[in-house]
Amino acid sequence: MADAVHQPEHSHQPESPVQSVDRAVSILEFLGRHEEAGVTDMAAALGVHKSTASRLATALEVRGLIEQTGDWGKYRLGLGLIRLAGAATVRLDLSQQSRQVCEQLADQVAETINLAVLDRNAAINIDQVLGPSAITTHNWLGRRTPLHATSSGKILLAHLPEPELASRLAGPLESYTPHTVTDPGTLRAQLKRARADGCAYSVEELEKGLNAVAAPVFTFNGEVMAALSASGPSFRLTEQRLPEVSAAVRAAAEKISERLGHFRRATP
Repeated sequence: MADAVHQPEHSHQPESPVQSVDRAVSILEFLGRHEEAGVTDMAAALGVHKSTASRLATALEVRGLIEQTGDWGKYRLGLGLIRLAGAATVRLDLSQQSRQVCEQLADQVAETINLAVLDRNAAINIDQVLGPSAITTHNWLGRRTPLHATSSGKILLAHLPEPELASRLAGPLESYTPHTVTDPGTLRAQLKRARADGCAYSVEELEKGLNAVAAPVFTFNGEVMAALSASGPSFRLTEQRLPEVSAAVRAAAEKISERLGHFRRATP
């Protein structure tokens, strides 16, 4: 059963962290090819001692990535992998469901449209569509942007549970321009308005001459999974024009949310 791909290790050579990760991934791939396997089979496949394979298997089991079967000493892929695959699928589904809406919005407002998700301490843009009037020098795709200085970031912050929000606002907030909001109290007031209004603004807070507005994208269970934004130069996307654009952004975000299974409750 063992399909060895490595030379046996030498006991006097210490295992590096990168080597450990590589071997752990190899175990997952091996179990992906076989319904179940024991430590001896995994060790042979990796070309390592049984003690090394056992240690790696234990670490993976603790994380729920593999699990022991009813047959003692045998392992199979665990439910933890389903959780990770589900998260990746949701993001893929988000991009697929939002693309056409983003293209329509870009044509409607003639500005750059971005879709961003929360990634640790930043918002990361996972999709971008340029409007006919957009300045193409701004490529936000894949770029991580600060939460407190962007419209998308503010939307993502606004819908966090209070303990998590308090933790994120506890440290100093970096200033990027003279307009960046660095006072936690002022930012909290903006986030409260964003929750009530369904949109958040950034007026030259990340870069001078750049304005933006964003709205939340909801999942079927009412959680915010992304922020949809329109951004453009302040001479074109003026403060006076922001309310008009925000209405279009909110409508587009609601359309994406509906495609993801979320429907707003009718107000009494």
